[in-house]
Amino acid sequence: MTDTVSSPAPTVAVEGVHKRYETTDGAGTTALADVSFTIDPGEFVTVVGPSGCGKTTLARLVGGFESPTSGRVLVDETPVTSPAPDRAMVFQAYHLFPWLSVQENVAFGLVEQGVAEDVRNERVEAMLELVGLSDRASAYPAELSGGMKQRVGLARALAVDPGLLLMDEPFGSVDSQTRRRLQRELLDIWRTVEKTVVFVTHDIQEAVLMSDRVLVLTGTPGRVRDDVTVELPRPRDRTDDAFIGYVDTLFDLVETTI
Repeated sequence: MTDTVSSPAPTVAVEGVHKRYETTDGAGTTALADVSFTIDPGEFVTVVGPSGCGKTTLARLVGGFESPTSGRVLVDETPVTSPAPDRAMVFQAYHLFPWLSVQENVAFGLVEQGVAEDVRNERVEAMLELVGLSDRASAYPAELSGGMKQRVGLARALAVDPGLLLMDEPFGSVDSQTRRRLQRELLDIWRTVEKTVVFVTHDIQEAVLMSDRVLVLTGTPGRVRDDVTVELPRPRDRTDDAFIGYVDTLFDLVETTI
């Protein structure tokens, strides 16, 4: 397989971030308040918390898709002011272009960047191999299962070689069996490509299974309630007492933030 690692995994620093949305009635809503944390290069950090606590907003701020009302986000000490190729986002919905083949969907970002065709084809081939879809390169989204579509979305994000991968409930639209398979596959890919990952989920078991650290946000407005390091070797056994202990601890933390 073609080498898939080039862009280094960055550090992330969120410093005193507030995010407020103004409403037509003038009342406004504060989604995040005084959020601060750092992520080391190559860490897999998951964000959990009650519904409406600003998890998705936080991911979008790190990605540069939104700007904080105050405070700042830095990636490798550079302030984030807009989206950039070194940060890629994978959403819960697949967001594939139905008129493009799998290969064309994965190549989309590279085409937009003006990458030469031979380099682009090599990169797309490597990404499809990485996510196990080499044999579906000519298929269209309507011909794929939900799990396959999500793998195409992941391949498209990785194709532009971001140092930072942002994932917003990426497995929320698939059945539980497919979700477990995708969780295993994502961890395998993460070990291969060595990226920094910010992963948003409402599934506490998923957070313990996947993460080096779990950030627990409070209810609206979201603040960092706790930062839990998961000190378990991988692969992790969901039936292990220590695993269950982390799940129980995080459930208690989330429940006390509501």
